[in-house]
Amino acid sequence: MKKKAIIIAVCALALLAAILIPTLLISRPVAGKIAVIPLTGIITTGGASSFSDSTITPYLVSNYLTKAESDTAVKAIVFRIESPGGEVVPCQEILWDIERVKETKTIVVSMGGMATSGGYYISTKADKIVALPTTMTGSIGVISQVTNIEGLLDKLGIQIETFKGGKYKDMYRGLREMTPEEEEIVQRMIDEYYESFIDVVAEGRGLSREEVRNLATGQIYTGTEAKELGLVDELGDLNTAIDELAGIEVPIVDYYQPPALTLWSLLGFVSAIQARISGLSAQDIVLLEILNHNYRQPLFLYQS
Repeated sequence: MKKKAIIIAVCALALLAAILIPTLLISRPVAGKIAVIPLTGIITTGGASSFSDSTITPYLVSNYLTKAESDTAVKAIVFRIESPGGEVVPCQEILWDIERVKETKTIVVSMGGMATSGGYYISTKADKIVALPTTMTGSIGVISQVTNIEGLLDKLGIQIETFKGGKYKDMYRGLREMTPEEEEIVQRMIDEYYESFIDVVAEGRGLSREEVRNLATGQIYTGTEAKELGLVDELGDLNTAIDELAGIEVPIVDYYQPPALTLWSLLGFVSAIQARISGLSAQDIVLLEILNHNYRQPLFLYQS
C-alpha cells in the first residue's frame, strides 16, 4: 500500500512538472546579448594618421560585425557613433555591411557629440537612431576641395615639371588652376554623390526625396532639431538605446573594445612625427599641412 502511494505521488509530481515547466518557460523573459560597438573618428579606408587620432574603416566595422554574428546570443547591436564623416567609398561599404547584418539582428545607433555627414550616412539604415539633445548631426552633403598652391610655389622659387598621359591626369594636383571644363567634371561627380546621399536618407528614414533635399543643405542640426525633422527617432543617451530600443527584456550587454595599439603602430607614429619635423622650417610645415588637408576626393565630411 505504501509503495503504491509513493508511485501515485511520483506520477502526480511528474504531471505537475509537465504542466508548470512549459508555462514557466513561456512566461519567463528571454535573455539575449546586446553588442555595443564604438565607432569613433574620421571614416576612411586607411588607418589612424596619428597616435591620438581614431578612424573608422570598413575593415574595422567588418571585424566587429563578424564577431557579433558569430555569437548566436547577440540579438541586437548598438553602434555608438562619434564621427564628422569621411570618404565616400568606405561610408558606402560600411552602410552595405550594416544593411546585411540588419537582416538577422536589430541595429540601433546611439549618437554621441557628433554624427555628421558620413557619420549620419552610416546611421541611416538602423532600425532606430538615438541622439542627445545637443548632438551635432545632419550636415547632409558632399565636399571636394583642391588647394591651388601654384602662387606659393612661385614665391618659394619651386618649379614642378609635370609629364602626363591623359589631359585631366593632373587636375587634382593643385599645382595649377583648374580649367572650366575640369571644374564641370568635378561638379558632375559631386552632384552624383549628393543625389545618392539623398536617396540613402530618404529610404532609411522613410522621407520623400523632396523632404530630404530641403534638409540636405550641409546644415548641422542639433539632436532636438533632428528629431523634429525626422532624422532621428528618440532623444537620449547610450543607455536609452540599450534599455529601450534594442528590444531585449533582460539584456546582457557586451561592450566591444577598440583594437589595442600595437608596438608597430606606436613605432610608425614616432617615425611619422620625426619625418615631419626633421629639418623642416616653419614654412615647410605650413606647406605640408596645406597638402595634407587638400580634399582631392569627394567626402561626406563636416568641415568646421
